[in-house]
Amino acid sequence: MKKIVILTLTLLSISTVIAQNKKKQDQNAIKSMCGCYEVNFNFAETFEYVEDSTYIPSKTKHDKGLEWVQLVEDGNDKISMQHLLIVGPPTQPYIVKHWRQDWEYQNTNLYQYNHDNKWDFVQLSKNDVKGQWTQKVFQVDDSPRYEGSSTWVHVDGKSYWENETSAPLPRREYTKRSDYNVTTRRNRHEIVANGWIHDQDNDKVIREDGKPDVIIAQEKGFNTYVKVDDSKCKAAQDYWKENQAKWAIVRAKWNDVFSRNTDLILEEKVDNKVLFKYLFDAENYNSAETINPIIESFVKK
Repeated sequence: MKKIVILTLTLLSISTVIAQNKKKQDQNAIKSMCGCYEVNFNFAETFEYVEDSTYIPSKTKHDKGLEWVQLVEDGNDKISMQHLLIVGPPTQPYIVKHWRQDWEYQNTNLYQYNHDNKWDFVQLSKNDVKGQWTQKVFQVDDSPRYEGSSTWVHVDGKSYWENETSAPLPRREYTKRSDYNVTTRRNRHEIVANGWIHDQDNDKVIREDGKPDVIIAQEKGFNTYVKVDDSKCKAAQDYWKENQAKWAIVRAKWNDVFSRNTDLILEEKVDNKVLFKYLFDAENYNSAETINPIIESFVKK
């Protein structure tokens, strides 16, 4: 009996060490996406499914940019990274606060996008997310975009994470198209020798209550992040030093909203103005007294 107990304790100890080492690998892979990158954004519509001769596919998109990925939070179970896009000439750079990605270990609470500015609150069991990381992606105003939980894979010299989830239309589409209202995103983040790759295979979906989803087309996205010297992104680093306190207030308010653990519906506009235009107004929205009420005004009761 004593030998069985010792063997059991030994196996548990080995299992714990293996899990800790795997988690460390995951953390290193996630944080390796930080830094200064030359980014190539590539999207192309691949297949059409609508039986409509007047259907016009989206144009193929190729774009480039310089992006700084700032490590905002580095916890044992949470890593937060803010993307900052640098546009304009090097002598007069302009910083665009871009998307944010948070990674949470063995997270059980998710806001999964439904459609038409509604996110469903979903609770998963601990067994469902064992060893997994939830990637939470946020829009430029730190409002929710999409979330999904999967396992980081480290095999044959590769490190990658992939997941399928629903999301609102991307910015490159929603200002131009109204013939679909949901993007089913198949995301793959892969760490490579010179940076990382964001590989996507997406469905363009019409979603209505009480009806099955209708796929009208599919697209391929292939975004490459090539690491360059951090000095090339100094303008973004300076921006973050000057503005990080404000955006911490914004994140704190959204965390308060998310902590209500209930379905979330957001207004598209308040007083005919979208949220990011309020929050990007540095003069009038720079404290909790002004930021918190405007975010709350976009939350439907």
